[in-house]
Amino acid sequence: MSPQTALPTFRIDPGTALAQAQLPSTRPVSLQSPAIEVITDLAQVKAATVAPGTSLPQAEQTMILQGVRMLFVVSDLPAFEGLITHTDLHGARQMSVVNERRVRWDALCVADVMTEVAALDAVDFDSLRNASVANLIATLKRFGRNHLLVLQRAGPSAPSCVRGVISRAQIERQLGQPIVLSEIASSFAEIGRALS
Repeated sequence: MSPQTALPTFRIDPGTALAQAQLPSTRPVSLQSPAIEVITDLAQVKAATVAPGTSLPQAEQTMILQGVRMLFVVSDLPAFEGLITHTDLHGARQMSVVNERRVRWDALCVADVMTEVAALDAVDFDSLRNASVANLIATLKRFGRNHLLVLQRAGPSAPSCVRGVISRAQIERQLGQPIVLSEIASSFAEIGRALS
């Protein structure tokens, strides 16, 4: 084909879908497999994000479309303000805010129920080099969380960054068995919410 030849075009049929990115690896693993095989590496997969002012129904739709159960809350990349999970959308936190403010669920926005950065738990990326899938499961169980972040510490030419996500659902898919967690309150505020 000559470099000056234009490519043929055509009209797109109504109802044509957008291609969706594939989920990270779903290769089967065992408890002894290297931990790195089950994390979502944000150096290879684009992080799913949402703005803090996004309504909860819109955030839920974003999760569905992107095939995730957690979104990074971002106003100005590359910094992020927190996380919102599927549990945040339908759990005790949003019910508390609905009752407190006497508003409907769909009137709330992500900022109303997200978990802020300062309350997030992370593991060190370098610690994953010698860790197994069993170690990750033990960590999720210890914190009673569905997700943990993986932090890559600052180097001589780069600042600290969230390098990956450990997801209970991802590990379950690859391991082929459920992981049972007990929810653990990590602050007096969470204990108070659980008791009210």
